[in-house]
Amino acid sequence: KNWTNRCFLKLVPRRAMLRLTTLFSLWAVSSALYFHIRESETRCFIEEVPIETMVVGNYKTELQQEDGTYVASGGTGIHVQIHDPNDDLIMSKDYEAEGRFSFISHEAGEHTICLHTNSTRWFGGIDVRVHLDLRVAEGANDYDTISKKEQLSAVETRLYQLLAQTKQILNEQTYQRTREAVFREISESTNQRVLWWSIAQAIVLILTGMWQVRHLRGFFEAKKLV
Repeated sequence: KNWTNRCFLKLVPRRAMLRLTTLFSLWAVSSALYFHIRESETRCFIEEVPIETMVVGNYKTELQQEDGTYVASGGTGIHVQIHDPNDDLIMSKDYEAEGRFSFISHEAGEHTICLHTNSTRWFGGIDVRVHLDLRVAEGANDYDTISKKEQLSAVETRLYQLLAQTKQILNEQTYQRTREAVFREISESTNQRVLWWSIAQAIVLILTGMWQVRHLRGFFEAKKLV
């Protein structure tokens, strides 16, 4: 490990390493929001995730009071269901009122994340506010925890972070190339269909014109006009 660090530092100048660090630090996808649901409601979110990418969701539920304010719901938790792009169930699990859930994608594409309350003891008119912070890819890693667990120095932690971000960029590039290939195939198929449709229209117009000419010729001959 120390040998790897020395080689990396020799190959990458300090200024270039700083630029890489600044660039890679921007490679983190995070979306924080809150929404209101009732007991019988389900909210779903669609997240595009590359293959072999970790997604972490931090959440907190708050229960509406009589005065309209929201406080920590205590025993009111949520149920999380996650489906992959093929609509196969990845995870279905109950969670407490506040915490986090995570999963790793095994296929690239749109993953559906659905949440609903796991309690059936409320009245239908009571709202629950759910705070949700979804972190995808490198943004899902807690490097402070990793550093303490693996007993890494500051340089080793930064190197670990750069390697993780580089891997994620490669995964993202692979995913984008796959999407580009799919879109190219769809575009080529559409162009071919448009071409054949144009040819079919031209043939119909030619046949229609020939039939009209023949019909008018027969009409004029019948009337002895020609």
